[in-house]
Amino acid sequence: MAISISTPTAYFSCFNSSNQSSLPSLPFKPLKLPPFWPWQKVKMGPLTVSPMGFGTWAWGNQLLWGYRESMDTDLQQTFNLAVENGINLFDTADSYGTGRLNGQSEKLLGKFIQEFPGKQMRNDIVIATKFAAYPWRLTPGLFVKACKASLERLQVEQIGIGQLHWSTANYAPPQELALWDGLVAMYEQGLVRAVGVSNYGPKQLIKIHDYLKARGVPLCSAQVQFSLLSMGEDQMEIKKVCDSLGIRLIAYSPLGLGMLTGKYTSSRLPLGPRAFLFRQILPGLEPLLNSLGEIAQRRGKTLSQVAINWCICKGAIPIPGIKTVKQAEENLGALGWRLSSDELLQLEYAASESPQKMIQNIFQTR
Repeated sequence: MAISISTPTAYFSCFNSSNQSSLPSLPFKPLKLPPFWPWQKVKMGPLTVSPMGFGTWAWGNQLLWGYRESMDTDLQQTFNLAVENGINLFDTADSYGTGRLNGQSEKLLGKFIQEFPGKQMRNDIVIATKFAAYPWRLTPGLFVKACKASLERLQVEQIGIGQLHWSTANYAPPQELALWDGLVAMYEQGLVRAVGVSNYGPKQLIKIHDYLKARGVPLCSAQVQFSLLSMGEDQMEIKKVCDSLGIRLIAYSPLGLGMLTGKYTSSRLPLGPRAFLFRQILPGLEPLLNSLGEIAQRRGKTLSQVAINWCICKGAIPIPGIKTVKQAEENLGALGWRLSSDELLQLEYAASESPQKMIQNIFQTR
């Protein structure tokens, strides 16, 4: 299923109305164009990926996202639609899934990849998974063991990007070095094609980059919360560090957990724990949501598409989460166009004028 664009009618304007009425019906089908062209793909270390990926945090998460196993068929249709439209980057983690469903996100992703009918598209898929810095993972060997368990759940021989989910520098500095050595080991053993980090602040990001580089391991990506709701001093400094060191920034929560979609208000909140956060932040987002709405209306887009496109224009790869075909179709509309410099400035000014900002991940270091 691809994005359809109707055949233009301007071509036939040279015919008068009587001539047009006598024309036979034309056998044209709507022209199918991809959301983006191959030359718009992005280099990330040794990998080539779509300018937007999709996140799978919700797959298996009952507490925050209301996952039920009855959703799996819809999730698979959503995955198939994404791949058919050129998306080849999928982000997951070994900790995604609640309780007995721990690791469910990786299992579902592995199943959907294996059952996808197109071999070439299937082979092009890049899995980026994250390994949790659990307190019992105290040695490089235990981190490598975690990687092998993910390979089994994902049903692949090699992971695209193996990522350290968070840094322990703030609370367990001795463990940090073991985790870094674990990344080196899984790279040297060929278990991953590239390595990355998540929730690293600018100073710690430079440290791990230099440490890995000295061991011949390039740092491919840095994943952080990055959006119009999360563009503070630290986040922009992280972006500068990434640009200077050749690290690709992956933007998680580009829609602020849904606050930038325009679908929620103070009186219409999501179910579950998100409602508490939304109740605190949404009342202060009027300037930003109004600007998103103005640009969306002018562009014929949705608020979500504009917010995601802002991330792309800033040089990041956004990975909005998806649960339904409708969400995937909407998010695909963020591709194939770019906000103007004036629109970027308008959005960033509106974001600065909005008194509330997204709460940062507690694991993010300086």
